[in-house]
Amino acid sequence: MVTPLRAVIGLLLAAPWVAILWVGSYAKVDPTFIGIPFFYWYQILWVVIASALTGTAYLLWQRDQRARRGGAR
Repeated sequence: MVTPLRAVIGLLLAAPWVAILWVGSYAKVDPTFIGIPFFYWYQILWVVIASALTGTAYLLWQRDQRARRGGAR
């Protein structure tokens, strides 16, 4: 059953995929960051963002699982 919390988890996990697969949004050189073209630092930034989103999704999943079991660990 898809609950609102599980929908949020799905969105958190899908966001990095959409951002990286939409190449037209970052297929450019400018602006540069410490001499690194935008194309590269945008992808590196998404590694950090994806890690945070995946960690958040995991914590939400754990909370959902505890709620489904009635709070028992």
